[in-house]
Amino acid sequence: MARSRQKSRLPRNLAIVALVLVVLYAVVGFLVLPWWLKRTIPEQLDQQMGWQGEVTDLAINPFALTVEATQLSANDSDGEKVLGFDRLFVNLSFFQLFRGIVGFQEIRLQEPYIRVDLLEDYSINFARDWQAAHPEPQRAAEPETDGQDSGPPKLFFQQLAIDGGELLFRDFSHAEPAEFRITPLDLSLSDLATWPREEGDSNYYLLAAIGSQTVEWQGDLSVTPLYSRGSLRIADISYETLEHFLAPYLPYDLRGGSVTVRSDYELQAGEVFYLATENGELSLEDLAVALDAESEAARLTTGRIGVDQIGFDLTAREARVGQVTVDNLDLAVARDAGGSIDWLAPLAGDTTEAETGESAPESAADTRPFRWSVDGVSVARSAVSWQDRVPATEADLRLQEISLSTGTLSHRLEEPVSYDLSATLASGGRMALQGQVTPAPFTFEAAVSGSGITLSAFEPYLQQGANLSVANGQLGFDGNLDLDSQQEPMTGTFSGTAEVSNLNLRLAGQQDRLLSWQTVRLAPIEYNVSPARLEIGTISVVQPVANIVRGTDAILNVSQIPVSGGGSSEDTSADETVDSGDGQPSFIFRIGELALENGSVAYTDRTLSPAFTTSFDELSGSVIGISNIPPQQGKVSLRGRVGQVGEVKFQGTLGTLGTDDVSDLTLTMDNLSLPALSPYFGRYLGYGVDSGKLDLDLDYEIAGSRIDASNLVVMDRLQLGQAVASDEAVNAPVKLGLALLRDSDGVIEVDLPISGDLSDPDFSVGQVVMRAFVNLLVKAAASPFSMLGSIAEMAGLTGEDLGQVSFVPGSVELAEGEAAKLSALADALRERPELLLNVRGAVSPETDGLALLRDELTDGGQKELSEEAWAQAREAYLSGERKLPPEALNNLARDRGLAVRQLLANTQKVPADQLFLLDPVRDARVGAEGNVVVPFALDVR
Repeated sequence: MARSRQKSRLPRNLAIVALVLVVLYAVVGFLVLPWWLKRTIPEQLDQQMGWQGEVTDLAINPFALTVEATQLSANDSDGEKVLGFDRLFVNLSFFQLFRGIVGFQEIRLQEPYIRVDLLEDYSINFARDWQAAHPEPQRAAEPETDGQDSGPPKLFFQQLAIDGGELLFRDFSHAEPAEFRITPLDLSLSDLATWPREEGDSNYYLLAAIGSQTVEWQGDLSVTPLYSRGSLRIADISYETLEHFLAPYLPYDLRGGSVTVRSDYELQAGEVFYLATENGELSLEDLAVALDAESEAARLTTGRIGVDQIGFDLTAREARVGQVTVDNLDLAVARDAGGSIDWLAPLAGDTTEAETGESAPESAADTRPFRWSVDGVSVARSAVSWQDRVPATEADLRLQEISLSTGTLSHRLEEPVSYDLSATLASGGRMALQGQVTPAPFTFEAAVSGSGITLSAFEPYLQQGANLSVANGQLGFDGNLDLDSQQEPMTGTFSGTAEVSNLNLRLAGQQDRLLSWQTVRLAPIEYNVSPARLEIGTISVVQPVANIVRGTDAILNVSQIPVSGGGSSEDTSADETVDSGDGQPSFIFRIGELALENGSVAYTDRTLSPAFTTSFDELSGSVIGISNIPPQQGKVSLRGRVGQVGEVKFQGTLGTLGTDDVSDLTLTMDNLSLPALSPYFGRYLGYGVDSGKLDLDLDYEIAGSRIDASNLVVMDRLQLGQAVASDEAVNAPVKLGLALLRDSDGVIEVDLPISGDLSDPDFSVGQVVMRAFVNLLVKAAASPFSMLGSIAEMAGLTGEDLGQVSFVPGSVELAEGEAAKLSALADALRERPELLLNVRGAVSPETDGLALLRDELTDGGQKELSEEAWAQAREAYLSGERKLPPEALNNLARDRGLAVRQLLANTQKVPADQLFLLDPVRDARVGAEGNVVVPFALDVR
């Protein structure tokens, strides 16, 4: 009975024990454990991290295996909140514990808060606080292992969620601290296991945002083995965020823009690490970049840069990019006076550091080449500005409406890439290139064209070598350009046409036109890069106009065109013309024909007073066969007008330029008006010109720099005008010289041969010709009778013979043959009515006096006179003891002058107004034959 009572009490006791245990379990779970955790958590936060924390409420349901904590908050030693949440709920799965699995049906964290500080030494505030709380960390005892890898514990998360989280990231590593508040921060993770499962992978979704900047990450996840597949999208990341994190690596200043990146990915970690992405997209909106923080404005802006179909396979070592599109790009590039490009200057320091730094070791694990490809690049509605301060005058060029499209680019650098590029110049004009380029070895093929390109925009570069300004002018071209660097040096060709229209050039700083034309067309053009060779079929020049002015300083305006470059310019030019070692010049050129149509040249000489002005117009013709490579025989044929009334012709043959080949050139000018040359006559002769015409026949033979020329000058009816005061005028009787040169028809015809070296800077053809003509006049005036040589030669005499006549001593009888001399002189006087003959009777006191004395002693030859008597009389006369009548010698001198005048006037019919008697003299010269010589003098009206 007692045993049955004991048996009946056992269930009751067991029930009581179970009840007590349940009560204890409930008391501990509901009361003790929450109380203990609520005290322990702040203590541990303080001990482990030095934080002051508190938990408002903590509830545990031991039967539902749930934990709920609310209002956790922790502040660091500075009193700033570092960690917290509004609610944490954990629901443990009871039945999975029997399978050795720690499973969580739900973990939900609501409105968590965490503050992460990146300190100046690049450490994290969490690490700082931990180290501060553990100043002398002790080495933890290594756990004993049985030698087997047990693997990670089995954990299972059925639902893990973070709702409304906030992450505050503060960066103190930069000069200016920055903070980024990520909110909301939401995470959803389901069915995550730490061991391989056949049921499938975990699904996850992460959303984080900084204002309008968002990160979305979703997909599948497996921990063992590590595997993930999903998509990542980072949207609208602002330039402030990018600039902050990229500042150490970006040498420029971001002023605007946002980036959006999206991609699908697949990741697997095991024996072989596998990472691949696909369907990637990159979008960069409203980018603005300045050179530095001090720059006033951005130098690079874009509307949108887009890249699609981005893919990457790490295992296959391959990257793929679809289309790269750039829209509304606006890039400004400048070069300073020292030649540095503004965009490259910030990179100079980085380049130096990269060169001096140690390179990372290369892995030899995989030697396969990296493969990549880009489907194409497209640029639209873009512009590039170029500012260049290297020229003395700043150059400012702008390409706009740029459009570029390319074909596929890839790691196969030997495959050609097609392209199509077009753009317009803001200053005027359009250019286009179309073709293909091969990166390695480099080859370039392009069909190039341009039209209406305003040349004035390139004036600063022109003025680096020429003192010119471009008032107007447009360039057009069309052709094919090929470059090939497969061999050294690089070779290349250009074939096409070019045209410059409506050109108007001036000297810099002046308003007068220097050179202009309607059109210059070059067609066809064949240019070879190496060896340098240029061949042009025809250069057609229509309506060229040149204005050449010699200033008051005697400097020609065209001589002011070259810009002096010290002493190197001549050396440079000399180097460019040396031969290449095979007897040929380093630069070869050939021009088939230079055709000139309706050209004109105006020449003004302001050194004269009044200034001299003339013009050549209606110039047309051609020069055929211009080259610096023999054998070459060119032809010159040009004609036009000079001075609006005269005719000019330029003809001949042209040898090989730059060699000693002979060029024979003939320049003829007819019917030039001599009064137009009056300023030159005034300067060099001292007289102006009233009337007359001029014909020139110039024959030049040029061999290398040596010139031999024959200058036939014909002046018809030249009449000098008023005297002109000139310090440069020749001091000679110019009118007499001209009268001597003039024939009976009033024509002056002289041949002025010259020779010299054209390379001599002091040699000038025009000055040499003028000097020769002036010297001829001086010679004529100094030896006037020598200019009558042609007439004298006809009589068997010399020009000097006509300048004197010989008389028999003591009489007016002409010596033998003197009558013929006077006849020839008379012919010359009759042909030159402007000449005047001055006849001065003369006697020799000794020779004529002895003749008169002998005639007196012999009574005119009627009496005998012994030799002894004559010797005594002669001795007495010479000693002055015996004299003639005072008038005897004077009368003889007078009578000789009268005799000559009467012979010329009465016998030779010389007009009396050309003959003048001068006062007789008693200093006549005695000739070798003993006759008394009476000289004449020529003068002009």
